[in-house]
Amino acid sequence: MTKPALSSTVTVLWTGALAVLMTALVSGIWAGLLGANLATSPTIPWAAVAMGLVIWALWAYLGGRFPPRGTHDARRVLLRSAPLPAPVLAWAIFAGVLGVVALAGFWIVLHRLVATHGNPQPDFSRLPKATVVISLAMAAISGGVSEEAGFRGYFQGALERRGLGAFAILVAGLVMSPIHALTQGFVWPNLVFYLLVDGLLGALAYVTGSIRPGVVVHCIGLFIFFALVWPNDAHRQLISVTGTDTAFWLSLGQTVVCGVFGAAAFAQLLRATKGRAAAGGAAAALA
Repeated sequence: MTKPALSSTVTVLWTGALAVLMTALVSGIWAGLLGANLATSPTIPWAAVAMGLVIWALWAYLGGRFPPRGTHDARRVLLRSAPLPAPVLAWAIFAGVLGVVALAGFWIVLHRLVATHGNPQPDFSRLPKATVVISLAMAAISGGVSEEAGFRGYFQGALERRGLGAFAILVAGLVMSPIHALTQGFVWPNLVFYLLVDGLLGALAYVTGSIRPGVVVHCIGLFIFFALVWPNDAHRQLISVTGTDTAFWLSLGQTVVCGVFGAAAFAQLLRATKGRAAAGGAAAALA
């Protein structure tokens, strides 16, 4: 193996390992802070503030701030969190949110069709509503930021720069699959669902060249699932027992309608990014 090839392989391996370890570390820190918060002073959601500082420091470091100075530029490139033109950012977020809503319906449909344990959440009924909302929001933010930075920024970006192109989206999703399965269960509906989710987020990063829209979409999506979808998993019954009902057809309609509009918005995003690339090429030619 030549030195450039060896260097590329090492980069891909360490960025993948970093993404896995960082996701686990952030999740562990948040679980520890939240547990301590709820055990000592559940009416004051101080864990969210502490975790916010951790996420800010992590984002800043991965984006090139703080020592060592010799890796500033490399970290900034690896994170690929460059600002985007307003139209591109807006279409990316719009397409992504529609995709998330479609996938929320798809999750419900899958778990009405196939027997799984779902993803039941802890009982927060005895906690103050403000603490619950703030804690769920921070859980969504910490999960969204760490996964997008690690997997769609460092890891998928490294794969793309080494010639995998759009195939890097699938590779990153497959690497994430065991992580999802550890918490959601090794059952095919969950694995299919998360491959679709990771495909959506990976496509946003691939098309725009930035993880910023994916961070926003990921955080919104996690909050939707934490607050509205997963808490009700334990109460959903298989249609083989109850038959199809209004709730099932509404979820199926949500999947189809939001999926179609999301695909249309993504097509508009592709046009916006192509126009941006064409403008950049024309400017370079004139220069």
